[in-house]
Amino acid sequence: MAHPIKFGTDGWRAIIAEDFTFRHVRALAASIARYLKETGLAARGLVVGFDTRFASDRFAEAVAEVVTAAGVPVHLAERFAPTPAVSYAIIARRAGGAAVITSSHNPAMWNGVKYKPEYAGSASPEVVARLEAPLDAILAAGEPPRLPLHEAQTRGLLSRFEAGTPYRTRLAELVDLERIRRAGLRIAVDSMYGAGQGYLAELLSGSATAVTELHAVHNPNFPGIGAPEPIPRNLGELAAAMRQPPEEPGRHTRFDVGIATDGDADRLGVMDEHGEFVNQLQTFALLAYYLLEVRGERGPIVRALTTTRMVDRLGELYGVPVYETAVGFKYVGPKMMETNALLGGEESGGYAFRGHIPERDGILAALYFLDLMARTGKRPTELVRLLFDKVGEHYYDRVDIHLEEAQKPAIMAAVSGSRPREIAGYTVTGMSTLDGYLFNLEGGGWLLIRFSGTEPLMRIYTEVRDKGRVPEVLEAGKRLAGVAS
Repeated sequence: MAHPIKFGTDGWRAIIAEDFTFRHVRALAASIARYLKETGLAARGLVVGFDTRFASDRFAEAVAEVVTAAGVPVHLAERFAPTPAVSYAIIARRAGGAAVITSSHNPAMWNGVKYKPEYAGSASPEVVARLEAPLDAILAAGEPPRLPLHEAQTRGLLSRFEAGTPYRTRLAELVDLERIRRAGLRIAVDSMYGAGQGYLAELLSGSATAVTELHAVHNPNFPGIGAPEPIPRNLGELAAAMRQPPEEPGRHTRFDVGIATDGDADRLGVMDEHGEFVNQLQTFALLAYYLLEVRGERGPIVRALTTTRMVDRLGELYGVPVYETAVGFKYVGPKMMETNALLGGEESGGYAFRGHIPERDGILAALYFLDLMARTGKRPTELVRLLFDKVGEHYYDRVDIHLEEAQKPAIMAAVSGSRPREIAGYTVTGMSTLDGYLFNLEGGGWLLIRFSGTEPLMRIYTEVRDKGRVPEVLEAGKRLAGVAS
């Protein structure tokens, strides 16, 4: 029996009422309950959280009804919460895992389910395989048993909890909030109508530092931003706010920095004081610099192959190894645990840190970036220049190309069969098929062509030392894939 429940780089996502239906969510919940029983984790219970999307709270309740009917206790979040807060609840409550109703950065018509195992990170490929395996049989058997929530509560199988409080307490243990509060920063925060709204304001306001929030209301349509993904095309209102003239005498810009988090707040986007985007690769490298240089910590760095080679250079300078993985925290997180890594990151703006959870956390990443500013007294443009002085200039961009499933075989054949000696004038020094088709270029640059694991997209990425040649390399990538205009 064919079904649409297929996990991508992090969870299963689908269009609401088309494939993301109560029937399919309940089937996945039944599989999760079965997995917890088979692995001996059922007695520890399942945390269930949700974001601000349409009916996310109702889908979370549907999961709870099925899982408690199977005899597995559920800790159900009282209100929407960031995915990293729900993941941290696994640790705080010693639970067996978590299911989060979210579609992360996708447009409003989408929703999804992320599963977090007992280690509080993204589900590994092995865990995903075990969740997907019984779905045909579960769906063929009809609706799984459900237990009304009031009855589950009476039986002691359901408890409701507030996910934000222990999470905020943990953040305060990891970063010196008082130093950021004393720094007198002017911060614009765009939570993109998502689950991270209010967190940075609550943690930092009421001091010399001031936080101004945008889109900090619950609106599942995400009006005016397209999709809750913290990248330039969705951050026009944040950029416009930052480019307004300063209100205070003596200030050159209204804000010192712009911070954006995605729909479930596990990704971070940064804008400089002039309203220009600090791209995800620069942010990752600056976070690595912060931990290695400013905090003086040491440990391996794990990066997905789509992100910056600036961290490789920092690894050389500070004597720490750098490990490369395929795309997705289902690969980055386990490698972080295996190597006790200091930091892990990917091109999407997801960053994870040792001593917390092996999982992306956009709010903690924002606090670390703000602490970098507070400790150095530098604003984002100055920090990027400091980084380039340390590792050399690196420039990145990516193009997303929408395509139909039927187009993939021809594109894959074209790219896999190509053996270019040069790309846009750069000599090709090597090729990898770890995840897509990666061409390493002379001078430390690279070009990658791969299909998204969560959306009907082909993505072409590059990072090279010459800013003016980035468009040429991307266009060469399109020609390799046979999609040049």
